[in-house]
Amino acid sequence: MLATLFHPELSDCRRLFLRNYEVQINIGVHDFEKRGEQRVLINVDLFIPLAVSTPKADQLDEVVDYDFIRSTIARRMAEGHVHLQETLCDDVARTMLAHPKVRAVRVSTEKPDVYPDCDSVGVEVFHVKEL
Repeated sequence: MLATLFHPELSDCRRLFLRNYEVQINIGVHDFEKRGEQRVLINVDLFIPLAVSTPKADQLDEVVDYDFIRSTIARRMAEGHVHLQETLCDDVARTMLAHPKVRAVRVSTEKPDVYPDCDSVGVEVFHVKEL
């Protein structure tokens, strides 16, 4: 993630983030995965230009609300089973990047319960909006 912090198009941005959002989701390609939900940790970073995210009146409507991140994830989960973490990351990232104030997004997902000998397995994507 450090590379994203030094991206030249993000030097005038603030980073809004959601860390280790734990959800239960029906995800996976194997038959046993399709029969139930798995624990998935989702992390999101939104990069928003200071010019459109610096509140002048200390009001919520002046910034991107954290609820936007959570509701975007909830809408994707409500669509039903997804085979791949890559698909989940891409779908969430695409929707986040469509927000008019968001210039860039980083989304990662992790399955912490797949293997007993590691913390998790996961995927991460990073996109910058074309200006």
